[in-house]
Amino acid sequence: MVGIKGTGMAALAELLTHAGAVVTGSDVPDKFYTDDILNAVGVTPAEGFDASHIPPGTELVIYSSAYSRDSNPELIAASERRIPVLMYTEALGQFSAGSFSIGISGVHGKTTVSGMTGAVFKAFNLDSSVLAGSAVSSFGGKCTMINGSKYFAAETCEYQKHFLSFHPSKIILTGIECDHQDFYPTYESIFSAFVQYIDLLPQFGELIYCADNPGAKDAAQICFSSRPDIVYTGYGESASGPFKLSYLGIRNGRQVFSLKGLPGEFSLRIPGRHNVLNACAVCALAVSLITREKGEFTFSDAGILRTALASYSGSKRRAEIVGEEDGVLLIDDYAHHPTAVSSTLDGFREFYPGRRIVVDFMSHTYSRTAALLTEFSKSFRSADEVILHKIYPSAREHFDGTVTGRTLFDAVKQKHRNVRYFEEPMEARQYLSSSLKPGDVFITMGAGDNWKLGLAVLDDLKDRVSQKNRKHK
Repeated sequence: MVGIKGTGMAALAELLTHAGAVVTGSDVPDKFYTDDILNAVGVTPAEGFDASHIPPGTELVIYSSAYSRDSNPELIAASERRIPVLMYTEALGQFSAGSFSIGISGVHGKTTVSGMTGAVFKAFNLDSSVLAGSAVSSFGGKCTMINGSKYFAAETCEYQKHFLSFHPSKIILTGIECDHQDFYPTYESIFSAFVQYIDLLPQFGELIYCADNPGAKDAAQICFSSRPDIVYTGYGESASGPFKLSYLGIRNGRQVFSLKGLPGEFSLRIPGRHNVLNACAVCALAVSLITREKGEFTFSDAGILRTALASYSGSKRRAEIVGEEDGVLLIDDYAHHPTAVSSTLDGFREFYPGRRIVVDFMSHTYSRTAALLTEFSKSFRSADEVILHKIYPSAREHFDGTVTGRTLFDAVKQKHRNVRYFEEPMEARQYLSSSLKPGDVFITMGAGDNWKLGLAVLDDLKDRVSQKNRKHK
């Protein structure tokens, strides 16, 4: 496996070793959290890339899309030796063909839905495995939950139509919006890709879609005209069936909601109404699969589902609590699209009423920032203070000089009264460490590397506490 330390690659390595494959791999020498995951399944990646890393007798080479078949020495050697070569998404697609598979899709929420799905599958002791796009607490800090192979749920990514390699029996669709502008220049182009994906469902396959998201709702309606043989299950406040949502507010630090077709109330310990919608999707999936298994979904089954969702504590970089020092709560979140930024901050505002919210945001990709500049400028309304930086680049695009971090700063400044700019994230360390006060919530947000700033500020706050204690003594 070339690029084996990538989140998806390491998760697939777990699944493959559990299925009995002998797995080797290579990657850069830097240490990642996936090193521990790989070591746990007996895989020690070779450092760097060299043709000699492919052992004699290798039957398949899988590679991360970060590497090219034309330039990576291991992929070139594999071709010369006539060893079959698959991209990660192609390999995941072939793996999915061996199970009753659920593709978790949408521009937002895939990792949270995957994590919740694993927690629910585990609670019901389903013969199943789940692959999430990040480490999940209830998976023991890993990206996979492995408890059998009858059912397989996985995040399926829309970028470059990678999800078209998957073999779904059911699809969860959280929403469709403009994104990945380097590949989908228009809304119509990304919408069309999702319609193609839905069309992969077999006869009597099921689309579980968010009825509150216009894109998902439109996709369901369009697909129904050509694929009436698919089961369409909507969820959310706009849904008309059993998964019609009633949001009941926040009680005792938990979000509370009910569903029209299920008894009792449900609760979540993670913030954000968007996560309540994610939970609704998982409820619809659970009812569908348990009914498939047992012929019915009972009152006691609803209790199991309720307990599983209530205990779900999130995944890495998704509203992840990094620590709390000197009364300052530090959170890290992966939101990097304006809609996700806005809904996530709205959720924090509702979840932590009366507390000052300071967000440090690092935008990812020039094309996304340029295409959605107006939307980004309005997405920080729930923050009391906004810190911005340079744009975190992507290897897949080239900087054309038109949009920079300063461009975003100027746009946000038109809409928000308290915005500051530091070119490099670490340049904001001293300011934040001195200005954050007890009661504040500090959030590092985005798909860049400003999460390192959060850890540095946490260290500074610990030092501040130590100094106070010394003075007190």
